Amino acid sequence: MSTDVVNIVLLSTVAGLGTGLGGLLVLIRKPGEKLFVFLIGLAAGLMIMLSFMELLADAMQISGLFPAAVGFIAGLLILFILDFLLPHKHIISERGVIDGKMLRTGMLIAIGISFHNLPEGIAVASGYSYAPRIGVIITIAIALHNIPEGMAIALPIRLSGASRWGAFRVALLSGLTEPAGAVIAAVFLSTVSELMPFALSFAAGVMVFITVDELIPIAHEHGHEHFTSFGLIVGFILTLGLLAMIA
Repeated sequence: MSTDVVNIVLLSTVAGLGTGLGGLLVLIRKPGEKLFVFLIGLAAGLMIMLSFMELLADAMQISGLFPAAVGFIAGLLILFILDFLLPHKHIISERGVIDGKMLRTGMLIAIGISFHNLPEGIAVASGYSYAPRIGVIITIAIALHNIPEGMAIALPIRLSGASRWGAFRVALLSGLTEPAGAVIAAVFLSTVSELMPFALSFAAGVMVFITVDELIPIAHEHGHEHFTSFGLIVGFILTLGLLAMIA
């Protein structure tokens, strides 16, 4: 196994561990809503800036508009189809959920998130294969995004009567499907390098969909819109700083 593939597996594992961290936070101490929506805004800011400033722009520079547009739309559509077939509504609040359905709810969310994590792994691998610095920033953004997903899994399972560590294990394992997507992408890109522009724009489509369909709506459900906006601004600035530092 090449060094690049090893690094891609490690980075995608770190991104996937964000889900386990979210599960752990719920079991130890649930973060305040202001901090929660700030972190979601931060992840959204990173993803938006990286998608348009780097991934999509570089794909267009390499191959032109049409191939980049095809990859971008493919990323959006695949996430949309997965979301339609395997919805994974983020239940962060304990209100309004019937105790008898908690375990089933948590497990269904875990299954949905596990499948959603495969394209996220592809995004990490695509970014790293093109430029390691891009892969690092994508990893940070996706890890932050995965924290509320881990919370959504662990909370209903814990409230069903399962043990703390049982709930944490389910959250952790659901995030570890991410390296599988990363390995698949790494193998394809190492053998068919011509797919790189498609892979970059595909990764951009995946991250834009995550931002507009998941992160922003979830943050606004919890109120404190100014904290979400502040997180977005910090995410924009942080992306610029990270790109400058590791250029």
